[in-house]
Amino acid sequence: MYNLIVLAARPSNWTREQFIDWWRGEHAEVTYPLPGLLRWQHTEILESGDERSAGWDGLSVLSFASKEALDAALASPEWKAAVAHVGAMRGRRMIWFGDERTMVPLTGTAP
Repeated sequence: MYNLIVLAARPSNWTREQFIDWWRGEHAEVTYPLPGLLRWQHTEILESGDERSAGWDGLSVLSFASKEALDAALASPEWKAAVAHVGAMRGRRMIWFGDERTMVPLTGTAP
């Protein structure tokens, strides 16, 4: 899999709950149609491991079959719509792209 990874922090005038609800709700609705999107995992960051890691609210990993599939999604009207939806929100974000390798497979069943 080839992933688009987004680390984000809410705008200063938004609550954490408002930001997570927006990300998993309203913003998700315009992101789901991305062509080639195979999986989307979202983590609400509730704690940080040290003071240098503080100040972030969520992490999304959007997975595609290949770099070419991600590139096609990034060139699509659906991506343009998702970016436009973020608009001038003024939150912080960092974005990376990379190849995923499973180091420890999921085992057992979720409770």
